[in-house]
Amino acid sequence: MWTSISRTDTRFRAALESRADALGFGAVGIASAQGDARLRERLAAFIEAGHHGTMEWLSRDGEKRTAPDILWPDARSAIMLGVNYAPADDPMDALTQKETGTISAYARRRDYHDIIKGRLKQLASWVAAETQGQVKVFVDTAPLMEKPLAEKAGIGWQGKHTNLVSRTYGSWLFLGAILTEAEIAPDAAETDHCGACRACLDICPTNAFPAPYRLDATRCIAYLTIEHHGPIDIEFREAMGNRIFGCDDCLAVCPWNKFARASGDSKLALKPDLAGRPLAEYARLDDAAFRALFAGTPVKRTGRERFVRNVMIAIGNSGDAALGGEAEAGLSDQSPLVRGMAVWALSRLVEPPQWQALKARHRPLERDAQVIEEWDRAA
Repeated sequence: MWTSISRTDTRFRAALESRADALGFGAVGIASAQGDARLRERLAAFIEAGHHGTMEWLSRDGEKRTAPDILWPDARSAIMLGVNYAPADDPMDALTQKETGTISAYARRRDYHDIIKGRLKQLASWVAAETQGQVKVFVDTAPLMEKPLAEKAGIGWQGKHTNLVSRTYGSWLFLGAILTEAEIAPDAAETDHCGACRACLDICPTNAFPAPYRLDATRCIAYLTIEHHGPIDIEFREAMGNRIFGCDDCLAVCPWNKFARASGDSKLALKPDLAGRPLAEYARLDDAAFRALFAGTPVKRTGRERFVRNVMIAIGNSGDAALGGEAEAGLSDQSPLVRGMAVWALSRLVEPPQWQALKARHRPLERDAQVIEEWDRAA
């Protein structure tokens, strides 16, 4: 059984917004659950171009991703919700501190999936009771494209960097969704307010935007440092700088951030021990220490091997010869991926005479292909 709620039902909408606000959702909007043919075309073009890289799940369930009512045939409406996570500092400032590792603002805190899902369930229970309709909650955990739905619900628009931009919160919103079989009058979709601005496109260190509103994830530092499993192509290493997990550049530079206020959500507070931490400390993490440091954060999902791979690249970009010892220690790491990036880091930190001595001291008779390739490339 489901109900229909019209635009004139101000009581329901006021109660929904009040309960959402009490749970920490600063943005609320309603969208129809019907599919979008234009979105299907955009997703198909993205996949056909190979811009999804190794994220094979994006190529599956295309119809479901672009149509909530196919993902769940009983869905009639999507209640879209946003949680502010704006940092108090400018994430770009950390990029100048080359001896430290920069972690994306979203990941320097407890994993938002865990926190927001619990809040969504509380709100969904109220919606189900109020509408007498079934509900399902989503927070980046199913083939549901939250950003286009949030645009459709009037929360913001997908900017030229393809991320959601809000006139109130800038680029800093975590999104969640409640699908309901209740038919709720939708809000007007938000319009594009990017204008002629190209700040997000021009700031990208790796030119990951082939055109406005199009992202090639295979060139994106966030993808490379988090999703990509193998060695990072040499074309992108220098551009990574000291970014060791994610990249906030295109988000941080958006002019609409001037209206955003720093998040006061205590459950999503930034962890102070993950800001300005020296690369040397990250390089020394064994698996147990890595898990302990990043417990409960998104970083833990990537795993120690890929994370230290990124750290070695950042050490190579630091220009600090004093970090050569950390890179040399990486040559003995149990991971061939880390060893390969340690070779690259050392090739940028030591003088040619030292390099030949290091090569003679550390090059074993048998080693994996990646390490041999890095040695030979740096010769």
